[in-house]
Amino acid sequence: MLTTKPRFQTFKEYLKYDDNSDKLYELFNGKLIEITPESGLNIEIANFLFLKFASLVGHRRVRGHGLELEVRGEPKNRYPDLTIIREEHIQQLSKRNTIRLFMSPPLLVVEVVSPGDIQRERDYIAKRIQYQDCCIPEILDC
Repeated sequence: MLTTKPRFQTFKEYLKYDDNSDKLYELFNGKLIEITPESGLNIEIANFLFLKFASLVGHRRVRGHGLELEVRGEPKNRYPDLTIIREEHIQQLSKRNTIRLFMSPPLLVVEVVSPGDIQRERDYIAKRIQYQDCCIPEILDC
């Protein structure tokens, strides 16, 4: 049976959507674009950094790839490979792991850059512009 994904007029409308799966989606022009799984090497690097940062700021303030950031432009959301959140975010994220534009920005986002020209363009330029627009103080590409 073929199923179609809904279209969304607003990010708030999208936040109510639940397809009862563990899939991650970017919201691009009202459509859901499924995010492909990370490579083993990217996960290994992100996990290494998670352990290092957790020893510095505590494990509750370090979030992996599942943290969603609302951003301006298209897509309307991003999933950094690693994020250092503020103390206030811990409670705010207890129901949904999404930092909205009206919330304080995270302290740091990390993108493990994937190989290939398209991925480099996305990770080094497009994502960086969106993160800077959210006033995230530190952005690390590795």
